[in-house]
Amino acid sequence: MSLTRRRAGLLLMGAALLLAHPDAQEQAPPNRPAFTLVGRNYRYTPDRIGVTQDDLVTLTIRSEDVAYSFAIDEYRIVRRVPAGGSTTFEFRADRPGTFRFYSSLTSDSAHADMQGQLVVRPR
Repeated sequence: MSLTRRRAGLLLMGAALLLAHPDAQEQAPPNRPAFTLVGRNYRYTPDRIGVTQDDLVTLTIRSEDVAYSFAIDEYRIVRRVPAGGSTTFEFRADRPGTFRFYSSLTSDSAHADMQGQLVVRPR
């Protein structure tokens, strides 16, 4: 058998073993869902977003009036959204559960009512 054929055979056998290994099949690339939340009149729209555990989430928050913030305590996320502006960031949804998000600003008491839910479904 020629050296080239032997190398090709070894490469094919290695690829087959890699594909047959259970860990190789479980390590699919994460989903990358993207959402835009709009802040207006001290409300988020939508006020509920759902993802799957280990998703890499891109979140854009846009204000259509005053300044807001966006916070999820369990994920240690706090972002400021300027009046009429937006902010975009990513985070990995690495734990399942339902997590409250809210505006942490205190400049107006209406911020206390500005909240929603991030729902992270288990894998």
